[in-house]
Amino acid sequence: MTLATKILRDLQQAIGAENVVHDELDLRIFERDASIAGAIPDAVVLPATTDEVAAVVRIAARHDLPVVPRGAGTGLSGGAVTSHGGLALQVTRMRRILEIDTFGGTALVEPGVVNADLTAAAARHGLFYAPDPSSQKACTIGGNAAENSGGPHCLYYGVTTNHVLGLEVVLPDGKVSWLGGAADLPGLDLLGVVVGSEGTLGTITKVLVRLLPIPEAVITLMAAFPTIDAASQAVSEVIGRGIVPAALEMMDHVTVGAVEAHYHAGYPTDAGAVLLAEVDGIEEAAAEHAEAIRKVLHDNEATHLRQAADPAERELLWAGRKGAIGALGRIKPNYYLHDGVVPRTRLPEILRQVGEIGRAYELPVANVFHAGDGNLHPNLLFDLREEGVLEQVEKAAAEMLHACIELGGTLSGEHGIGLEKSAFMPWVFSPDDLDAMRRVKDVFDPRGLLNPGKIFPDETAEEPKVVARTGLAAEANWW
Repeated sequence: MTLATKILRDLQQAIGAENVVHDELDLRIFERDASIAGAIPDAVVLPATTDEVAAVVRIAARHDLPVVPRGAGTGLSGGAVTSHGGLALQVTRMRRILEIDTFGGTALVEPGVVNADLTAAAARHGLFYAPDPSSQKACTIGGNAAENSGGPHCLYYGVTTNHVLGLEVVLPDGKVSWLGGAADLPGLDLLGVVVGSEGTLGTITKVLVRLLPIPEAVITLMAAFPTIDAASQAVSEVIGRGIVPAALEMMDHVTVGAVEAHYHAGYPTDAGAVLLAEVDGIEEAAAEHAEAIRKVLHDNEATHLRQAADPAERELLWAGRKGAIGALGRIKPNYYLHDGVVPRTRLPEILRQVGEIGRAYELPVANVFHAGDGNLHPNLLFDLREEGVLEQVEKAAAEMLHACIELGGTLSGEHGIGLEKSAFMPWVFSPDDLDAMRRVKDVFDPRGLLNPGKIFPDETAEEPKVVARTGLAAEANWW
């Protein structure tokens, strides 16, 4: 829909004409995030201050316009897609690091600060920000807080919610509130409610995060395994020994081949799986844990076992892992992934099912995932130019998620529910559970204007059903 002239004029007066995008061709840039869902917004607004965000939200409320907060657009669940029209509220102009408190170990930042930029700024003070999504060179702190993002090192350090101490939030009526703080406060934990709410309760305009001292020592190990089963068993045994590394990341044979061709990280391309394990901390303790992990890996058929000799080699090993999804473009031009979770002990079983589903739909699958968390990232590789392929990809992805649920897992470990997984929520939550969540949403946003259509299933749609078939992928019958 084309916005009325009066609405455009109000927005332009509030934040400047140059910061309101409404040309049809320009709007296509904001059609989607990193998922496969897409919808063109009615307009895009780019405020630079909290006051400008509040003014935009008040204008939208007066005209019953949906508002979708948006960061860098790296999200993988359709959370930043304007599926119900309205305004895309782009906060990437708000990119100042307002304060780094070295004594208190905190940083106050605006939501458009890029994750890697905060890490670099903190490092100059001997500190670091722990959550490190693979997209950290592009993703923003505000988006990370909205989605409760994870990353390879969240196995030990925890996901974003464990590092957010406070938020400034513009509520759907345009009021500005501060939630949380550097000290624990009594009362309801509204901070915990908003972190991970995917932009459905408020628009984040400032984030107070915890910073940690850079570890004295960091040791990174790389090991190859003949099969994913062997690598998965090694992961389970490491954790079973009471060792919680900073990271335990796995890539399958398909991923390793693509990554090695692009990054030349030294991954053995004949391996069934490659595992990266990292420990950090006091030098003596890190060395002790690394040696214990090395023994477990060796006892579980590990080959090509090596330790990064210096920071440059460590960075190269991690560049391959964090750039893995991009490297898959060597195989097919498009990909689709979810981030289902299973108990670590069920990794071999779920990966076998993922492979069966891929073969049933004749789609190549590349697995790269947070093995220590049991957090999968099966990448379905395809060429969008092939007729009917997207429908097949969606069906296969739904079956993979359903298989995770059947094995005692859940729908998301770090990407959120957004638009693409909302229909699957009844697989995990009862009607009463969902009703309780909706009532919380209604308290914050009684008119339902803030990021509508996300998280909650469409009550008018038929519930998705997947019928399991022994030894084969499940059969989806709802597309």
